[in-house]
Amino acid sequence: MKFASLVLLTSLTATTAFAPPRALSTTTALHSTLQSPPQRTAPAAGHIPEWENRPGLSPEEFMASDLSKPDLGGMWECPLTRWNSEDIDVREAQRMAKQVPGCPLEIRASEKDNAMGARYFAENREMIRSKLLEHGAIWFRGFELMKSVKGNREMHEALGLDPCLDPLHSSGLRKFASERDALYEEVNKPSLRQHYIGLHNESTAKRTAAYAAFVCFQRATEGGGRFLVADGAAILAELDTKVLEKLYNRKIRISVSNLDIPPALPGVVKEGIRGLVDVAVAPKFDMDLEMIYESDGKPGRLQAVETAESPINRHPVTGMPVWFNNAHNHARKLRDRRPCGVPEVGMTEVFYADTMEPLDLEDCMEIKR
Repeated sequence: MKFASLVLLTSLTATTAFAPPRALSTTTALHSTLQSPPQRTAPAAGHIPEWENRPGLSPEEFMASDLSKPDLGGMWECPLTRWNSEDIDVREAQRMAKQVPGCPLEIRASEKDNAMGARYFAENREMIRSKLLEHGAIWFRGFELMKSVKGNREMHEALGLDPCLDPLHSSGLRKFASERDALYEEVNKPSLRQHYIGLHNESTAKRTAAYAAFVCFQRATEGGGRFLVADGAAILAELDTKVLEKLYNRKIRISVSNLDIPPALPGVVKEGIRGLVDVAVAPKFDMDLEMIYESDGKPGRLQAVETAESPINRHPVTGMPVWFNNAHNHARKLRDRRPCGVPEVGMTEVFYADTMEPLDLEDCMEIKR
């Protein structure tokens, strides 16, 4: 998850924002891959908070919107990503990152806090936004207000956060839970119930939300349901310096989609398909994409690849360098080792930008570590 921009994590009493009571070790066999199949294992976490089992509301209650409030459906587009990644001294950046306070900061509601409702957030707005800047994320626990759609909206309105569209809104991959309340549903397909969702702070190389608020209204009914939080400053500080310098100097490119066509097709036909995909499919993603054949070595595979980007970016307010990319989620060598129901067309890969070679396994495993 990218943390170069500020993140607000909200949790309600029905579920933990990070994890169920203990880590699940779901494993499945890998059915198809370009290499010998590794074992699929759900990602673990360095710290798993205790499950508190507080009661929540029924779906009818937590999904109810306050119809007296205006419809927020006409939101602004997600802002453009602010890139400031040139001339970063990697070793100095790691030294700076080690000084950053832990993430996330946990704020627990007292009886007095809950009695105040949305007024708690209005009266503590400056403190909360200051702590966000300092820690990168806040986990609100035990707040009765955010146990429903309408309460969650009251919270972010009290903090003065202006909603915007998801950066992938135009792709059709994002569904609203309540459009009039500017609330997206993150996972809505049974096929993704075991998939590791890399939220990366709702960012792409082109667009990034300045803040994001995540909320869970009920516990996962069939296991899983863990919410993983990665500290971008801590990742930067802890990565092997040589690997980090290698990735920063070479930059990365990410493929976001695959289209497999018969490799024996004539070149003129392949070029026609490339042009058709570029015109018909690429505009659905508000991203700068290049259509490239066989980047990952698979004959006949056409991949939509993002432009080169730095794995490190400076925070737009503090100037602090942080880990700012999706390799932890998009690298094929990592995805092939996790439970995943995503079809091949939606599988991703990460390349070294200078050679368009996929990240090697050693670098992927260091990122995972």
